[in-house]
Amino acid sequence: MYLLVGLGNPGTKYADTRHNVGFMVIDALLGRWGGSNYRRHCRSLVAEERLCEERVVLAKPQTFMNKSGEAVAALLGWYKVSIDRLLIIYDDLDLPLGQLRLRTTGSAGGHNGMRSIISCLGRQDIRRLRIGIGAPAAGIAVEYVLGRFSSGERSAVELMIAQAADAVELILEQSFEAAMNKYNRDK
Repeated sequence: MYLLVGLGNPGTKYADTRHNVGFMVIDALLGRWGGSNYRRHCRSLVAEERLCEERVVLAKPQTFMNKSGEAVAALLGWYKVSIDRLLIIYDDLDLPLGQLRLRTTGSAGGHNGMRSIISCLGRQDIRRLRIGIGAPAAGIAVEYVLGRFSSGERSAVELMIAQAADAVELILEQSFEAAMNKYNRDK
């Protein structure tokens, strides 16, 4: 079994914001797989699917970004998923728009959602897919990440979400290492 967790903030106010690209990838995967609707479970919206004979749990924590770890810990406990079968998908200001980066371990790198997850799980060896949203030219990062993509960025965002979903499918179909080899390249 795999647990795929996309990070974001719940509610229509935050829909389609840069900070919610994790949710967007989870939605894209569910759409690709012809999945069922989400249900509320473990402080998250959850859907359970099958891919490559494997049970896959897709989750979007509803705890708000800064408390994502509470939902992830509850999901891990409920589903009894091993840490190497957990993948966290989230936005990253330090990567250019559209660049993907897969890692098996590391710090939170200033991301409050990952900080919460690392704190709640008590470990940093958490597999993650970081999705580049670019950095603000000027201004406050909080306003930037909670802002929506511009119309000029839309095609790049759609491609980025599709590539992130492709990377997740490669992890499930082959291995995490295969996905790292393919997607951890600078554009």
